[in-house]
Amino acid sequence: MAGKMKLPVGIEDFEQIRKDDFYYIDKTGMIRELLNNMSYVSLFTRPRRFGKTLNMSMLKYFFETGSDPTLFDGLEISGETELCGRYQGKFPVISISLKNAASNTFEGAKELLRSLIGNEALRFYFLKESSRLSETERKRYRALVEVDDRGIFTMADSLLSDSLLLLSSCLYKHYGQKTIILIDEYDVPLDKAYQSGYYDTMVDYIRTFFGQALKTNSSLYFAVLTGCLRISRESVFTGFNNFNVYTVKDVQYKEYFGFTDKEVRKMLEYYGFMEKYDTIKEWYDGYRFGELEVYCPWDVVSYCHALKMDRFVTPQNYWVNTSSNGIIRKFINQADGVTRDEIERLINGESIGKKIRQELTYRDLDSRIDHLWSILFTTGYLTQCGQDEDGMTQLMIPNKEIRWIFEEQVREWFETETRKDKQKLEDFCRAFEENDAQAIEKGFTSYLRKMISIRDAGARKEMKENFYHGVLLGLFAGMDGWKVRSNAESGEGYSDISVEVEDKDIGILIELKYAEKAAFDEGCKKALCQINDRNYEEMLQDDGMTTIRKYGIACYKKRCRVISG
Repeated sequence: MAGKMKLPVGIEDFEQIRKDDFYYIDKTGMIRELLNNMSYVSLFTRPRRFGKTLNMSMLKYFFETGSDPTLFDGLEISGETELCGRYQGKFPVISISLKNAASNTFEGAKELLRSLIGNEALRFYFLKESSRLSETERKRYRALVEVDDRGIFTMADSLLSDSLLLLSSCLYKHYGQKTIILIDEYDVPLDKAYQSGYYDTMVDYIRTFFGQALKTNSSLYFAVLTGCLRISRESVFTGFNNFNVYTVKDVQYKEYFGFTDKEVRKMLEYYGFMEKYDTIKEWYDGYRFGELEVYCPWDVVSYCHALKMDRFVTPQNYWVNTSSNGIIRKFINQADGVTRDEIERLINGESIGKKIRQELTYRDLDSRIDHLWSILFTTGYLTQCGQDEDGMTQLMIPNKEIRWIFEEQVREWFETETRKDKQKLEDFCRAFEENDAQAIEKGFTSYLRKMISIRDAGARKEMKENFYHGVLLGLFAGMDGWKVRSNAESGEGYSDISVEVEDKDIGILIELKYAEKAAFDEGCKKALCQINDRNYEEMLQDDGMTTIRKYGIACYKKRCRVISG
């Protein structure tokens, strides 16, 4: 890889990427579209790790007075000479990210906001002595950057509420040019406040904080906000005029968040990884913004970086490490039988139609299960694949990575649920020791009916068998006194599951088959024949098991048949 540009894993500063020889997928066309469709305030909502922060950094370096114009040399926007001449490097820019303004308490949140605003204000320290400001204005600016002996910003609550308004006004007076305000991850403090029990208080404060700066600010040229959720106007953006929201359902700006297929191909060709194209597409593609299919940038860059180290590395779940999956666990916990069936259909590659509500308050999250569908869609766990005449959005799991997240959460939920009834689980396992095929069949069927099946409709027979294999292993896990092996070599092959109950000298052999077209008896007999023909009991006998229990289990959908032999 000598001579190739570095991959920007975790790099979200546009200047650093351009100056330090990092690979950059050109998204500067967004600047042209933003200027041609000028809105006083624009909000872009996208899932985590889809390039929002890097795009905001790009906007800052393009518009801000004193920025290096060569950062954009050779990029798409540089061909727009009239726009560049009129707008590039012509504005004071206030740029803050609320990503780290999350606290368990309201006072803690305000302290973080003071730090964010104070540090941003320090970038304009020349305002302290600016002759274009009145003494009162200079005094108020100095209050923004004043710190105590510990280095903590001391601005009063009232000043903090007015801080963006004040700073933009001072910049306007100093430069004689209206200010651009960029606010990244605007909804993070609201999310944390909801989780920590001070949501209403935070909503009121953020409404004032934003309202002062973005609603009636004569010093504002335009503002851009990003976030994951489109919070309802009633909660935060009350009274905002010329306020445009661009969500994953909108066709505008669709290509500027996420990587297009063309961009991924170009990147893979550059690094010599084209043989990995199908794998990357299967794992990280599948999101639809507007009518455009896009990849998750974080995943693609992370996997390509791993490939540079090891060309044979398998794909990983990179996105799961950047996003909480608590929403899926909450969703599964709240799901009734109908919803669990819908989850099962999604995991198995189908789509379902749901009415998506894009404007939400965080209070809506727990009020109805229907709202959770909207949240899963908005946050990137589900994507759209069409819309019917009734306005229902067809939802599906976008790719293999997200499907893995669902599967893991389902497995964890199932294990938790089964362990709530310890006696039932113990009775089920004891039935294997006691050669009670009828009780095993009844118990396993009961668990299967409760379980959300994880299997592809078009999967190979062996993969379907693996699903039932995994469920049974999960039920056996933690059974005191049981030594459980999976696919252990024994006799002339590998038994599906073998168990040694050492204090009773009981050995258990289990072979599972998928019963095509519900041919249960045939599947059970075939399983038992395999146990006997391949002499699977040899290992158990060698380990001193004097009693051997043999079970052929055939499964189809959520039913099973058990025959002992």
